[in-house]
Amino acid sequence: MLQDTNFWVAVSFVIFVALAYKPAMRQIGGALDGRAERIRQQIEEAQQLREDAQALLASYKRKQRDALQEAEEIVAHAREESKRQQQQAEADLEALLKRREAQALEKIAQAEAKALQEVREKAVDVAIAATRRLLDEKLDAKASNALIDNAIDELPGKLH
Repeated sequence: MLQDTNFWVAVSFVIFVALAYKPAMRQIGGALDGRAERIRQQIEEAQQLREDAQALLASYKRKQRDALQEAEEIVAHAREESKRQQQQAEADLEALLKRREAQALEKIAQAEAKALQEVREKAVDVAIAATRRLLDEKLDAKASNALIDNAIDELPGKLH
């Protein structure tokens, strides 16, 4: 058996494996540990990227909510402002119509007063003309002098 080459090949192989096992295992273990460390770092990096992405997504969602809320506030404010301006325009229009109505009523009253004054003046003119005509036709000189004397006598009493 000591002369058999197969035996010595087997013994050599076992010795080689025994001697090569520890350094090979160290190298394989180191390579596996290095790979495991790289994978762990990649996983941590991926988790960090995921957390960053989630934080960024939450930030964008918050900004979107804030923007929507601000847009709603702007729309509500615009509606309130529009309503206020409409009410102001209605109030201004109503005040303008009241002023115009008052002016129209004032003009009507002035026109009525003027027309009434003109009618009175015309009535006085007509009455004076009619009285003159009657006096000219029916009054003789003697009756005329008596009326004048009577009017002169009443004048001092009417002046005081």
